[in-house]
Amino acid sequence: MSHIHVEVERVVDAPPAEVYQFLADYREKRPIILTPNFLGYAVEQGGVGTGTVMHYRLHAGGRERPYQMEIDEPEKGRALRERDANSSLVTVWTVNQGANPEQSKVVVTSDWEGGSGMGGFFERTFAPMGLRGIYTEMLNRLAQALTGTAAARS
Repeated sequence: MSHIHVEVERVVDAPPAEVYQFLADYREKRPIILTPNFLGYAVEQGGVGTGTVMHYRLHAGGRERPYQMEIDEPEKGRALRERDANSSLVTVWTVNQGANPEQSKVVVTSDWEGGSGMGGFFERTFAPMGLRGIYTEMLNRLAQALTGTAAARS
């Protein structure tokens, strides 16, 4: 097994508190930024921040896998951590102030223990590329939802 890390960031023209509030709302706001890769997305309990549990199937690279994510806030107002109940996958959304108080730098990271052998090789090689593309699109959708613009920035 090997550790796999994926990271994507984007500057959004909205204050950090507003961006964080949007991201923490898994029931109403988060579905707005999901790509078509997310199938059957539903909130099971909670809906905003810590204590939220949601599930979905992620379709990427010709494969589909179910996730049941439990949410906590290691740094309330700054970081949301999503842990899969059935694997080692952990995704963290971090919101920091950008160049000025009206900008946010949003960073999405995912970490997990990949498989071994030939399957692990393909996972280490292709999964990060696929997830980077999905997260980039989600961040673009976030910026568009908050500001009405989809222009890519980093």
